[in-house]
Amino acid sequence: MAAVRYARTCDGVDWAVLTHDLAADRFDNGRTPAELERSFRASREVVFAFAGDRVIGKARALSDGVCNAYVVDLWTHSAHRRRGIGHALLDLLCARLPGQHVCLFTDDAPAFYAACGFAARGTAFERVVGAWLDRG
Repeated sequence: MAAVRYARTCDGVDWAVLTHDLAADRFDNGRTPAELERSFRASREVVFAFAGDRVIGKARALSDGVCNAYVVDLWTHSAHRRRGIGHALLDLLCARLPGQHVCLFTDDAPAFYAACGFAARGTAFERVVGAWLDRG
């Protein structure tokens, strides 16, 4: 198996392949390759894990640059889980967010995030404005 390489830019990401891999790994939320790319390029911080030229992990952070950040889109390909890649992605993101309250939301992995140093706090609420992925 190829060594894992981490990158803090969107350079070298094949968005069409990544979108396909996310769907195949049941981590797809309906974004097109162009929308996925736009999401990452608009983020304060990004990090990707590569095995060869293939993205096997990704995460991004939205931040005000002062005191609040939100981690979204953390994914490690299921064939590469339990090897520390997700933890490393979070550590690399958080290292670029000093002094900030870093928050995230999970439906199904609270134990993983607790093991990464995050603590459960409060209750999450969400609201979709208009239609999901408004393409009108």
